[in-house]
Amino acid sequence: MAPLQNFVLLVLLTITLGLVTEAAQKHQAIPSEEEKNELERQLKAINKPAIKSFKTEQGDIFDCIEIHKQLAFDHPLLKNHSMKPTTVPEWITSNNIPSKVDSLLLLPDGINCPDGTVIVKRTTMQDLLHAQRLKSMGFNGPRHFLTEKNNTDGTGQYYVATVNYGPKSFTGVKGHLNLWEPQVSQDQISLAFIAVAGGPKERFASIFVGWMVNPSLYHFSQDHVRLYTYWNIEGSNPGCYDITCPGFVQVSKNIPLGSFLQPLSVYNGSQYDIDLTLYQDRVKGDWWFAYNHENVGYWPASLFKAARFENRANYASWGGQVYSPLIEKTPEMGSGHWPSEGLGKAAYVNDIRIIDGMGNFLYPEPYSLKEHETSAKCYRAMYVHENRDPWVRALYYGGPAGCIG
Repeated sequence: MAPLQNFVLLVLLTITLGLVTEAAQKHQAIPSEEEKNELERQLKAINKPAIKSFKTEQGDIFDCIEIHKQLAFDHPLLKNHSMKPTTVPEWITSNNIPSKVDSLLLLPDGINCPDGTVIVKRTTMQDLLHAQRLKSMGFNGPRHFLTEKNNTDGTGQYYVATVNYGPKSFTGVKGHLNLWEPQVSQDQISLAFIAVAGGPKERFASIFVGWMVNPSLYHFSQDHVRLYTYWNIEGSNPGCYDITCPGFVQVSKNIPLGSFLQPLSVYNGSQYDIDLTLYQDRVKGDWWFAYNHENVGYWPASLFKAARFENRANYASWGGQVYSPLIEKTPEMGSGHWPSEGLGKAAYVNDIRIIDGMGNFLYPEPYSLKEHETSAKCYRAMYVHENRDPWVRALYYGGPAGCIG
């Protein structure tokens, strides 16, 4: 298939994911024959020929795809991109980082992609149908704090509990996200993230990375925690999770987006977290995502030219967010407990840092960080900063289920 035809199919896919079809509105599990044929065409454009494939206990299928044949390179703007950053912050390459948690296993033993390939979660017809359903519920993706003035949009309600930084000029952020499994209903979402954002209001761009419990997006499991990414440009891009549309370029053969995260933290017991970094290649302007010091992939600078986001970020945010239909009480955020309970009981984001224009990882001055809560009676944020120990300078956030605003 010609590159232009491929690209047209991908554009149609993005539009389809944004539309509310009759089947999605009625929560029908089985599409019509016409819808099924259209979805099959889209799946052929998305899922590239695999060198190897694996199926997990959760029902996910992961494919090893030749690195230059992945979905991102069907986009005409990405044909000539190299896949190595020209500038890498020292923190990413250092192996001498102390940790108080065990490493997390993303994939079962025996799943190993060959050199020259990347690992990609296979998209299924059910994935596309559930993405439609997600849109029909009114959830269009995580909300950054600058647009979160009204926490309802006619179909659902959003709540955040975060600490925010900006407006400043910087080239990246990092943080350790504590892993929990908040309880949600089929139509609810609970997530934790680090995020960068910038650009003019009409073309405001944002990138989120973190973990998410979202049964409508990751349909194999009710409450399993998944690694996710999301990027959006106001006014031009409807928003995109993981690699469901062209944009994110995967470079890792070990860390697939949408994968199941384990083990999880236990209340008043063992604690686990993931080390996430978003940083900008200071020469090319690409935005890179690193998981536990390994580069997962990047968003090319060309995606953000309209937002002028290829020239550093202006805002950053760390914390949690939930979404629920208006007819339901809200789900748990984080551990489901108040931040005042502290380490081992409340969810945290620790070792919060920003990356300056020279690639240095710095602790933001406490006065430059602002706690933000949609409703303090529902979910709270508490930033502590007694000293520069990363286990003391941390955000605790969250709250129990059952809030009605």
